[in-house]
Amino acid sequence: MKSHTIHLTLNVPARMDFVNITDRVAQAVAESGIREGLCLVNAMHITASVFINDDEPGLHEDYKRWLEELAPYDPSPERYHHNRTGEDNGDAHHKRQIMGREVVVAVTASMLDFGPWEQIFYGEFDGRRPKRVLVKVIGE
Repeated sequence: MKSHTIHLTLNVPARMDFVNITDRVAQAVAESGIREGLCLVNAMHITASVFINDDEPGLHEDYKRWLEELAPYDPSPERYHHNRTGEDNGDAHHKRQIMGREVVVAVTASMLDFGPWEQIFYGEFDGRRPKRVLVKVIGE
């Protein structure tokens, strides 16, 4: 078995946004030379997420609204105890927990093996600084 690892760096200017990283992950799979295996994609920051869904702008707006209802941005220490440490991103940790840390996609015939409409997204919940995403492809 062999493996191939890359790190993507994203710097999202908005506090919360979603970035389609499917093409960059597919490029890593192609560069790996692996024909059959698995591709792990994970956010390496506790205020960011990686998830799979449809690349439809209305859905993304729905997610943002829903997440903001569940864990509204509030920099004060009254709502989030985490903000008592001097941080202002207690909400971002909750949003990441809801949306997930990572995805694993099958690699078949040197390609990501998706269902219809599936795409890989990086979810940012405390933007405005560079963050990394790990892409690790393993297989034969």
